[in-house]
Amino acid sequence: FALSTHRRALLSLGLALGVFSLGVQAQPLSDRPIKIVVGAPAGGTADIIARLVGNAVSTSMGQPVVVDNKPGAGGAIAMDAMLSAPKDGHTYLLSVNALVTELPHSIKPKYDPFKDLKPLVELAGSGLVLVGNASLPPKDLKEMIAYVKANPGKINFASYTPGTLSHVLGLQLNKLAGLDMNHVGYKGSPPALQDVMGGSVQFMFDGLPTSVPNIKGGKLRAFAVTSPQRSHVLPDVPTLAELGFKDMTRTAWLGLWAVPGHPDAALKRIREETLKALATPAVRDRLMAVGLNVNTQNPPTPEQMAKSLQEDYESVGAMLKSVNYKPE
Repeated sequence: FALSTHRRALLSLGLALGVFSLGVQAQPLSDRPIKIVVGAPAGGTADIIARLVGNAVSTSMGQPVVVDNKPGAGGAIAMDAMLSAPKDGHTYLLSVNALVTELPHSIKPKYDPFKDLKPLVELAGSGLVLVGNASLPPKDLKEMIAYVKANPGKINFASYTPGTLSHVLGLQLNKLAGLDMNHVGYKGSPPALQDVMGGSVQFMFDGLPTSVPNIKGGKLRAFAVTSPQRSHVLPDVPTLAELGFKDMTRTAWLGLWAVPGHPDAALKRIREETLKALATPAVRDRLMAVGLNVNTQNPPTPEQMAKSLQEDYESVGAMLKSVNYKPE
């Protein structure tokens, strides 16, 4: 059976286009910089992770990775920046899981957390630590509770962003321990911790990476951690469950997020490169050193992450209802 000259020409053109198409799919990213938008100020936990992982990914891929800090509004400013960026596989968001599990209970975001956001990689996580000004009298949680009760209406607790776990845990402690601490919200951990150490705010539930150096330096006192087990960097600090507050056992994690519409091949490449970066001793050991846990043996898939986020969203909603939470 012989093909006509015309049909052979069409077949050759089709094969050529097919090969070209496969080549385009296999190389979805140009050599333009990859941008990681961070909804926190420089020096915060999210910023530390973004730069650490970003540098490793940049080295591996041989192209620039730029960190763009856009703090404020509980991550909504950073989210807007990602939503408005071209869907070409070059822009991602690094944020805490609160973006989906907690913040939608406090604000009315422009985005649908379960339709407009796509979890890509779980980077690292840990419980939070309850810290206080080191010059205050309380030495442990029992004394801290007694101190707050002895100063009704005069004690403040900070959060690194209103509506996040840092805020929610303070409200929960108020409810469960019968306290009346006032909430003061900030745009990130660094400014909040400065006020805690300065004395204008007395206590805070904070992430380990930003608080641990100040705890070990004697500038902050640690009362308890919210993780199921004690932290490997604060082995002498009890968990809240040990101290009778098992309902306050909670962890937070930071992840890399995308929006639907990016090329699948680009998302797959970035996920693979990020997981590879997390598995390198330089990155993994640095994250572990500041109190974070990194799951490189069996990292959750994007589908598993989405399911877990939905469950956590519902759990947080029920907890907020139990403490009569009203958005500020």
